[in-house]
Amino acid sequence: MVGRGVIATLYGWALERAGQDVEFYVRPGRAAEYGATTGLDLLDARRRPWGRRVVEQWPVRLREELSADHGFDLIVLSVPHHRLEEAVSFLAPRIGNATVLVFGNVWVEPAEALGALPSEQLAWGFPQAGGGFGEDGVLHGGLLPSVVLGTFGTPPTEREQAVRRLFREAGFGIREQPDLRGWLLVHFVSDAGVLSQGLRRGSLANMIGSSADLREALLTVRELLPLLEARGVDLRRHRAGLLPFRAPSRLVARVLSLLIAHVPLARASFAAHSDPDAREPREICRDVLADARRRGIPVPRLEASEPLYAGTG
Repeated sequence: MVGRGVIATLYGWALERAGQDVEFYVRPGRAAEYGATTGLDLLDARRRPWGRRVVEQWPVRLREELSADHGFDLIVLSVPHHRLEEAVSFLAPRIGNATVLVFGNVWVEPAEALGALPSEQLAWGFPQAGGGFGEDGVLHGGLLPSVVLGTFGTPPTEREQAVRRLFREAGFGIREQPDLRGWLLVHFVSDAGVLSQGLRRGSLANMIGSSADLREALLTVRELLPLLEARGVDLRRHRAGLLPFRAPSRLVARVLSLLIAHVPLARASFAAHSDPDAREPREICRDVLADARRRGIPVPRLEASEPLYAGTG
């Protein structure tokens, strides 16, 4: 696992519990800072719809070096999108024969973002989990019962099939996305809409129970749909994912507000995003706004929140 962030930790824990040998690559000096265990307080919904609560100190293996002869079968690359270029540059001379699972947000074209890595050794997906580290260092979050894995219009390769088997053996279902590029871009603008409203309120945690905030987020995403079309996304292939942004916003916001307030996994995910100084939400909003401006697409709601992230980058 590249880094010891939220997603790497959640899935590292799940894969190790399924019998895999898991290690985390961290920056020099971080191993001593992180320590030999990671505190967990999470909801695991792989077998129970409402989630099984797990509270434990999990022993982790951290490494501060990675050579090309490391011998790992899989490298999971799940880093904030603004750190993807740096991570790819680091991995390029060290990939060896491993498959690299790109497991997170991507806004630039996939071939451009991962151009330094051999395409035949890549697999692509997106986590269905979330959370955050508290001030006490404990990871609060949750794991949904499936993960998103996909391709760019071709059948999964042998390496990609091996990644699917790995997650199935760990108890996860697979949500296949044959147009993963489009799906990633849709997800990214969805994040921009929600996160821009979170920035206005100080954090996503402050949006819990507020249908007005959620409606504003939905309307922000609706304004961003022409940007997806300008990027070449066939919106017809993503009707289900876009339905909440096209349906009556007041009704959808009310339903979402009730779900977030009362469904433990949804509430835990929002509640864990309480850091008002988190960088990734600002980077996401900044990059989407910059792309819309380059293409001459008006996005007044996203633009109105620009003072909250204008200095990012």
